Amino acid sequence: MEGNVSGKFKRVCVFCGSNSGNRKVFSDAAIDLGNELVMRKIDLVYGGGSVGLMGLISQRVHDGGCHVLGVIPKPLVPLEISGETVGEVRIVSDMHERKAEMAREADAFIALPGGYGTMEETLEMITWSQLGIHKKPVGLLNVDGYYNSLLALFDNGVEEGFIKAGARHIVLSAPTAKELLEKMELYTPFDDHVAPHESWQMEQLGKYPREQNQ
Repeated sequence: MEGNVSGKFKRVCVFCGSNSGNRKVFSDAAIDLGNELVMRKIDLVYGGGSVGLMGLISQRVHDGGCHVLGVIPKPLVPLEISGETVGEVRIVSDMHERKAEMAREADAFIALPGGYGTMEETLEMITWSQLGIHKKPVGLLNVDGYYNSLLALFDNGVEEGFIKAGARHIVLSAPTAKELLEKMELYTPFDDHVAPHESWQMEQLGKYPREQNQ
């Protein structure tokens, strides 16, 4: 696929960790996703770190000539930024503000393999879709089956009556970045919201006073 054929996404938020994982396959996946974003001329919104998978994908997208926006809470700056920052760094006060800012800035969300923080951020975006706060696609980059157990948990939630069958389709997944982005471009927004989309003020999320380091 040459360029951003669909023109659907201008900025994609990628949730990923400040660790690289124990296997090279995860680092390779981060770089591959970065390459796919660059090929489609899609800008990156991410957690602002320069280490781990965050560092790999942000550097790749930045080197490829696309804009990179990192959103990071002030207390995490010394932990997640090592050396030079990548692209634009927006320093916020806390984790809640970080997620709201990232959500407001992005047209879609992708989770690379990661830990509690990555999963928590992704699950919040899935929940916001279910609630009707946004209509943006959410995808899991299921590298080497990393998210199989989580997807099985979602399926079990449907079977046991805790997740509506329609809401299960909010979560997209694929083993490669190319497949995932293609699925996300074809995504039909979930429409059985808990509350009407119009009753939420998504455009107000993340509009807080902030410090900037560009």
